[in-house]
Amino acid sequence: MSLKDMSKFISLILRHKPETIGIMLDEHGWANVDELIAGINKTHPLDMATLEQIVVEDEKQRYSFNEDKTLIRANQGHSIPVDVELKEVEPPEVLYHGTGEKYVASIDELGLIPKSRLYVHLSSDEETARKVGQRHGKPVIYTVKSGEMYRDGISFFRSVNGIWLVKEVPVKYLERIG
Repeated sequence: MSLKDMSKFISLILRHKPETIGIMLDEHGWANVDELIAGINKTHPLDMATLEQIVVEDEKQRYSFNEDKTLIRANQGHSIPVDVELKEVEPPEVLYHGTGEKYVASIDELGLIPKSRLYVHLSSDEETARKVGQRHGKPVIYTVKSGEMYRDGISFFRSVNGIWLVKEVPVKYLERIG
C-alpha cells in the first residue's frame, strides 16, 4: 500500500469508521497510536516511523499527534460525533466554497449544509476552493459573506490546518462566482 493510500485508510478510520480496525475514538476524536498501528497491521504493514511520515508529509495536514505522540486524531472532516476542541474565531469578511456543478441547484435552494460531516468546510482563497470543487466534477465557486454571518451571530471555527468550519451557510450569505 502506498503512503497516499495508507493516509486515505487512516483518514477513513479517524474520521468515519474506527470500528473497521477494532478501535474507539475518545470524545475529542483521539485514537491511541499503539492501538491504531496494531489494528492496521492486521491487514497492512504500518510502523510508527511511517505513521509519523504520513502526518508530517500530508499536504492537507489532516492529522495531529498529542505532545508525546501517544494519541492521534483527524483535524476535521468527521462524520462521527466528536469534539475536536475547536475555538471560535472571527472569520475574514469573505470565504469561499468550491463544489461540483451537480450540487448547484441544491445549494441555491438550501444553502450549504454539512450532509454527512459535522461542519461545512470553507476556504480562505478562491484557488483552494477551485481545487476542492474539481474533485466533484466541473468546479463552481461560491463566495461566503462570512463577516456578515459572524456579525449576525453565526459561529466560525478554524481547524489546525487552516480550514474554516461552520455549521451551515444560509442562501442569503452565498454568491456564485463561477
